[in-house]
Amino acid sequence: MTELALSPAVTIDDIRAAHARIAPAIVRTPTLFSRTLSELTGAKVYLKFENHQFTAAYKERGALNTLLQLPAGTPGVIAASAGNHAQGLAYHAHRLGVPATIVMPRPTPIVKVTQTQGHGARVILHGETFDDAYAHAREVERAEGLTFVHPFDDARIVAGQGTTAIEMLEDAPDIDMFVTPIGGGGLISGMATVARSWGHPIAVVGVEAELFPSMYNRINGTQMACAGDTLAEGIAVKEPGQLTARMVSELVDEIVLVSERSLEKAVSLLVQIEKTVVEGAGAAGLAALIEHPARFAGRTVGLVLCGGNIDTRLLANVLLRDLARSGRLARLRVRLQDQPGALFKLFRIFDEERVNIMEVYHQRVFTTLPAKGLITEIECETRDRAHLDRLIEAVRAGGYEANLIELG
Repeated sequence: MTELALSPAVTIDDIRAAHARIAPAIVRTPTLFSRTLSELTGAKVYLKFENHQFTAAYKERGALNTLLQLPAGTPGVIAASAGNHAQGLAYHAHRLGVPATIVMPRPTPIVKVTQTQGHGARVILHGETFDDAYAHAREVERAEGLTFVHPFDDARIVAGQGTTAIEMLEDAPDIDMFVTPIGGGGLISGMATVARSWGHPIAVVGVEAELFPSMYNRINGTQMACAGDTLAEGIAVKEPGQLTARMVSELVDEIVLVSERSLEKAVSLLVQIEKTVVEGAGAAGLAALIEHPARFAGRTVGLVLCGGNIDTRLLANVLLRDLARSGRLARLRVRLQDQPGALFKLFRIFDEERVNIMEVYHQRVFTTLPAKGLITEIECETRDRAHLDRLIEAVRAGGYEANLIELG
């Protein structure tokens, strides 16, 4: 094998140079110790708040590093993206006076289209999937002489994303493990390059959603399906990059998979404990600590909250589901007799137990009960699971058939 073939695609010097290049135009986001998350997980947890970037995601780093290395007179850049790469590239291209075109699939939420246009980019809606948009972007690239900026499979992108790790280690030098989300692999490739070149051993663990284990498949030779509605759409990549897959194979210790339930729990914990809004992909590192605590116990872990662009309605749904799972929000299905005072008597039990009723739904017709029977569903708010259990016991002690409607 030649010396050229043995040389790494990205070095620590490349990442240091990228950091010097982009530092004046990005936010040096804080790296802060979380006492409460450390107590919950058994690890010493440091959080890097990349959701504080102007476009609320780390993707600005790689995009800007690439833009700053383009030849003078470049007529414009183009990318295929429906997420954070689109906004990061559009924002910095506009700031630098470089025309930017972003090709997005037609189903892209209008808020993302509007935000990208708001950063000065021309947006082209094409196709139903990312693959359709990507193929069309390459056609426009050739037709208009534009420069394509890949979201992850580019050494300049990887070097830019790796600057995240340099800042973390400068601010929290005792970190001995990075637990990092993997989509296409740009972020973890850059961070792993820094970890392998630092002054003390730093383990690197990647995290993917169970529904999209694309890099896991590539590294481990498995054939698990990559499909489904994951909360972590920012890392829902069906095919990782060629460059990044090689770097992950060489530099990353392990990849773990996390469930949708753990992703939801992590997003909710970050809102409740850290008072910060993080998208599903940005919470993947914490989800790994929640789901695999033994793997990380006793380690000093650095987590990148890599993005905060989550739809507000989706965030509300995640928070409410977490309240339901913790017993603070519940829906009870109670069987009653259809006669005057039946509901009043039931509600007296709720009052005695000091439970707040939020919504009531009566069902007389669409039920298998006899004509004189009815089902009522009561949504209520309790203090915790123990309080909810006492309520259910009291309702059943009052002679009612009552069941809790559980979440999956």
